[in-house]
Amino acid sequence: MKSDILVSGLLNIETTVAVREFPINYYPIDYPFFGVNSNVSGVGCNIAKALKALGDKVEVISFLGNDDEAQRVLNDLERHNIKTDYIQMTLKNTPASVVLFDPQGKRQVYCDLKDIQEQSVSPEYVKKLLDKTDLAVLCNINFNRNLIKFIKESGIITATDVHVLSDLNDEYNYEFMSNADILFLSDEKLPCKADEFIKQIRDKYHNRIIVIGMGAKGAMMLEEKSDDAVIVSAYNGTKVVNTVGAGDALFSSFIHFYSKGYSAIDSLKRAVVFAGIKIGFNGASIGFSDEDKINDIISIIQ
Repeated sequence: MKSDILVSGLLNIETTVAVREFPINYYPIDYPFFGVNSNVSGVGCNIAKALKALGDKVEVISFLGNDDEAQRVLNDLERHNIKTDYIQMTLKNTPASVVLFDPQGKRQVYCDLKDIQEQSVSPEYVKKLLDKTDLAVLCNINFNRNLIKFIKESGIITATDVHVLSDLNDEYNYEFMSNADILFLSDEKLPCKADEFIKQIRDKYHNRIIVIGMGAKGAMMLEEKSDDAVIVSAYNGTKVVNTVGAGDALFSSFIHFYSKGYSAIDSLKRAVVFAGIKIGFNGASIGFSDEDKINDIISIIQ
């Protein structure tokens, strides 16, 4: 068994802003005391931090600008003992995002990717990493298009989250869906019922495991050789503060438990608990539990 989980994805600076309600009425200024916060985040960061909190060794591939924000990102990852050797400082600026969220936890995200979508990663660049990797998490960002196919062909388990999907033949996500052993997505914009769409995905892309995150309704999973999807109810033991990053939490915790040898269903049961705790915190990259806490809760609720 190899030791590291490879995570390749976006790193950015995330600012969260508490708003009164959606839609937002116009007013020239508001004073949401302690309602504006800034953290190092991005899908790659969220997943890496969640895996690290659960006890995994993580290698990160990404891009940053050569600016003060980039140094903040690197310092934060190093504080969490996340390796940064494969992060390149070649962007014009470091990506940034703003997340508006209301008291019910609904959120609206503005993500400025800068020029990261113009970057690419050569498979040769990651060959040494693959010698110590059993599973690779490849976020659906342009620089992973070559990597996910190469890594899958190398015999390493590949996992990706395509987030919001409304078209089975989605052009942007086709390469990611075609080469993912483990595929996650959200139910937010599905073109039909989740139990119908998940089978359509399985029949077209033949993924080993497909999971649809359904927010407060939990998560639905279909394994390649199964005829029926299963639903795991959400964990409601925490007051919802901000749902941003819930999908990343669900995805990363599933990856952790599955890579440790848990069955897919047992991994998903633990993942919904992990995500349910995480949304009690304000920020996509904070609020992660350790493995013992998750297993303690599972032992009580099962």
